[in-house]
Amino acid sequence: MRISPIRGWRGVALIAITYVYFLIFAQFAFLSRLAELGIVSTSLQIVMAAMAIAGVLASLLATRLVRFTSPAISLRIAFAICGIAAFGSLLPLNLATAAANAFFIGIGVGLLTVTLVTHLRDWTGTDRGLIKVGLGTGIGYFLCNVPALFAATPEHQAIVAAALCVAGLWVCGGSPQPAAVQAAPLSQNVSFTRVLAGFAALVWLDSAAFYIIQHTPVLKAGTWMGTAHLWMNACIHLSAALVAALLLRSRGLTVVLASAFCLLAAACMLLANPGFAPQASLLYPAGVSLYSTALVAYPSFLSGASSPAQRGRKAGLIYAIAGWIGSALGIGMGQNLGHVPLLFVVVAGAVVLAPALYHLALQRTREVAALGAVAVLALALARINPTHSAEQPLSSVERGRRVYISEGCINCHSQYVRPDTLDVLMWGPVVSLAEVHQQKPPLIGNRRQGPDLAQVGVRRSQWWLKAHLIHPAEVSGRSVMPSFGFLFSDERGNDLVAYLSSLHTGDVVAHHAQEQTWQPSPTALKRANAAEGATIYRTFCSTCHDADGATRQKWAASFTRAPADLKTDPFRYVRDGDANARALQIAQIAKFGIAGTDMPGHEYLDDEQIASVSLLLANASAQTSSHTQVNTGDKE
Repeated sequence: MRISPIRGWRGVALIAITYVYFLIFAQFAFLSRLAELGIVSTSLQIVMAAMAIAGVLASLLATRLVRFTSPAISLRIAFAICGIAAFGSLLPLNLATAAANAFFIGIGVGLLTVTLVTHLRDWTGTDRGLIKVGLGTGIGYFLCNVPALFAATPEHQAIVAAALCVAGLWVCGGSPQPAAVQAAPLSQNVSFTRVLAGFAALVWLDSAAFYIIQHTPVLKAGTWMGTAHLWMNACIHLSAALVAALLLRSRGLTVVLASAFCLLAAACMLLANPGFAPQASLLYPAGVSLYSTALVAYPSFLSGASSPAQRGRKAGLIYAIAGWIGSALGIGMGQNLGHVPLLFVVVAGAVVLAPALYHLALQRTREVAALGAVAVLALALARINPTHSAEQPLSSVERGRRVYISEGCINCHSQYVRPDTLDVLMWGPVVSLAEVHQQKPPLIGNRRQGPDLAQVGVRRSQWWLKAHLIHPAEVSGRSVMPSFGFLFSDERGNDLVAYLSSLHTGDVVAHHAQEQTWQPSPTALKRANAAEGATIYRTFCSTCHDADGATRQKWAASFTRAPADLKTDPFRYVRDGDANARALQIAQIAKFGIAGTDMPGHEYLDDEQIASVSLLLANASAQTSSHTQVNTGDKE
């Protein structure tokens, strides 16, 4: 039975809505919202595990739910769950409620995707069904890359996702007429096991590349940052999805998956060098849209299944294993390795290209044998070539720089002291732009949620850097930086410390001399308040300088020199002089720290705060001296 064009195009809208919800909300807005709420590191892993588990379960059980209701009602239930979860993300969530919300996102997306692709013919019809699948997929990706939506706040993106779910409830209203099942001849010779393995390899590859780009600022800037990049990506996605639909009709599934792999593999190899990010940005979206179109079309149009139950079982396995599990494995690879290993690309290529290579070997046996012999000979010659040398291993500093890039430190820290500004006193000395441009790639940065790090190697000790990475708020009061303690489960943490310790250039001696001339402004000295100084001391100083301070207790054996107990000996590191000179020295130490020790500076505190701390310690010293004199007099 032929479905009317109006009803058939509902499938296009449903595909586009589903993609926008998953890509913009589940993969972007929800994660950004969790970061705003301070749910990071281990807590974030718990929340995302809840989403993945729910997605796998819903994908495998979606077909059973349809047995008790209709496809239209199942889609409505899925859209309702997804919409509620999107609105729920706007609430002030904690770990438990965030995990619960993520669980509902997984349930909604799993039920929505499997139900839709299982009964897709009922919504698109059999007339040009593959073209409609390509159009729906392309429109979904196109909308996700529209700058106004891509760059919107997480809250606005969540609201858009919820509104689209409401639109989805209307689009899938009514019961479509079931379409006749027609197998696709070009896909009948490909076994389901090979299809499942191929999709899993492609999703894994895509997810790893996506994570690496998203968490490597220089790659992100070269691929999807800026209006021009986003519009280009939108057009590539739409064009590639339509090409995929045409290839599925004319050449079959094997050609589409093989083409998608070649594009994604080339993009992953190019991403290993940030200088090739623009080229990778052309290949990556094309490869993603090619296999994504096939992923949507396969259950209903290409699987050769004879009943909705068979289509549903295949769809559930593909979306559970390839979609959810493959995606999680790819993200884990990107997070732990920071790159896509060549060996994995080769293995993935063998999996995806196996059907095409098998048929090619049968049809061109002699040519394939000759090509294999040449390849074996080339490898043998490469191994015995006396000029061949293994790549030199990276130093700890070089590895640490890669960790700095992969963990996105540039998103909050700059490495450029701006000339003729307050930067020079706080973070100096200044270096020339020529020196900055020698970095490969430059890591200047343009955001400062945290301090500038251009000279951090001479402003902070290695111990302090390690302690701060493990527990920022404990070592540096009021710090909003998340913990990176997980990096010390292997050598990444120590490598990052080595890299940060290497960051110092310019005339450091002259800059230290400049620090010795600094003093709080007269206005700050007049407004100094010991009570405010006590508050600042508790926030920034007590953790190391109190006898029972948390950092002092935890790291007692690691200090270069034990911090002074400032309640009893505030002038340990102060030279002799009159009271005013000693107070100024305390202020300078509080502001800039003590070179050669673990004592950090507090460059971000203003003059009045520094003067208040100095006054507090001067008063404590006076009281200590008074008690000492009294006790000495009693003994005499």
